[in-house]
Amino acid sequence: MSNDLYRGISEDRLAHYTCCRTSGPITIDGDLEKPVWKNAQKSRRFVDLVSGEPGFLDTRIATLWDDKNLYVAFWLDEPFLRASQTERDSFIWFDNDIEVFFDGEDCYYEFEVNTYNTIYEVFFIYQDALKKGGRFDTPEFDLYNRNVDILCGFQDASRIGKHPRGKRWAFMDYDFPGLKSAVKTYGTMNDSSDIDKGWTVEIAFPWEGIQKMYATRSFPPKEGDTLRAAFFRFEALQYHGKTVDPSVAWSLNEHGVYDSHIPESFSYLHFTEKTS
Repeated sequence: MSNDLYRGISEDRLAHYTCCRTSGPITIDGDLEKPVWKNAQKSRRFVDLVSGEPGFLDTRIATLWDDKNLYVAFWLDEPFLRASQTERDSFIWFDNDIEVFFDGEDCYYEFEVNTYNTIYEVFFIYQDALKKGGRFDTPEFDLYNRNVDILCGFQDASRIGKHPRGKRWAFMDYDFPGLKSAVKTYGTMNDSSDIDKGWTVEIAFPWEGIQKMYATRSFPPKEGDTLRAAFFRFEALQYHGKTVDPSVAWSLNEHGVYDSHIPESFSYLHFTEKTS
């Protein structure tokens, strides 16, 4: 892997999506047949995380916002619906999942969910930013009393020394305040004898949680504001009863390497007061 790619892909390869305002709150039930989502602008088809080639299963997102929440919807074609992880913060990436990342100031956030609507989430803070007396010096990010791991440590051999910001504290027990998610499946779960249609995901991320990632900005956004965010799909393919490793990875724009943890390669959300 090239270390240069850990500084982000070129600007011309990043995806840009215009996020419109919604006229009212959205009920989070996974049903994307609601008029609010039928009228929303879907993204382009997801591409391979490394090469940028279109994914062989169609995946698209749409986003909307109001004064309380940023809403995200996923449409995913899937011929074989399956999942195994049912406990919150279990290793969702062993299943087929979708992931949403938000970049912040000296930090970023990761959300994952599978077809059972089992959630995994982590709040990452760069080690050089977590200092005594700093804005992250709070009980919520107490290294001694929280469940904390290290990203880009020795357990992440492929990442060591590649990203210019270095290691990150990973707060594994973080819960995004007020988050809601729902999933709808179209087919039969864990039954390979038939062909399924796919699944949809609907998420509400309250601005309160995104505000935690910023010291110099305020939310909800204003006309013309932007947010760096990333949207992924990981497909844990099975062959003769064994899961292929690593999983197939698709995203709104490629990263050039098989790594979702490169905020410099996250896409741009552009906010507008216009309604869809």
